[in-house]
Amino acid sequence: MKINFIMTVGIATALAVTSAISFGAEKEKSGAANKSSADAAFIKKAANGGMTEVELGKIAAKNGQKDDVKSFGERMVKDHGKANDDLKSIASKMNVDVPDKVNAKHQAMIDKFSKMSGESFDAAYVKAMVKDHQKDIAEFESAKGEVKNEDLKKFIDDTVSVMKEHLEMAQKMEGAKK
Repeated sequence: MKINFIMTVGIATALAVTSAISFGAEKEKSGAANKSSADAAFIKKAANGGMTEVELGKIAAKNGQKDDVKSFGERMVKDHGKANDDLKSIASKMNVDVPDKVNAKHQAMIDKFSKMSGESFDAAYVKAMVKDHQKDIAEFESAKGEVKNEDLKKFIDDTVSVMKEHLEMAQKMEGAKK
């Protein structure tokens, strides 16, 4: 009787351990950190936008005519570079691949601005930054209701507050140019 009880406990323990290992492997495969298709889509879109902001910021620092445009570009490189790093870290925990280069649409924008300089660059860049930050803020706020991962939701909150500062700065520059 004792042997049957010990064998039953042993078998039950083995089954429980096997189930736990199997469950852990399934969680790992599916991106244990609460990954959804909305999360992955947001990460890819945000990464494209963030990398574009960094590249355009570098161009602004180099090709801008006015000091405020140049310093704004430097700020874009710094802030969006940090956001990109944060996003990569979250994506890694979620087993989501982050693009390593911008898509064709964003590359076309980078190429367009890289050919510009001086006053025409300043005006076009500032106008694009106002429009882009307005659009991005709205998209991030909308995505917050769709994504599932809590780290991603916090990233959205943190990034939106920074983008609102950027928008305010760009709007002031735009107003000063009129």
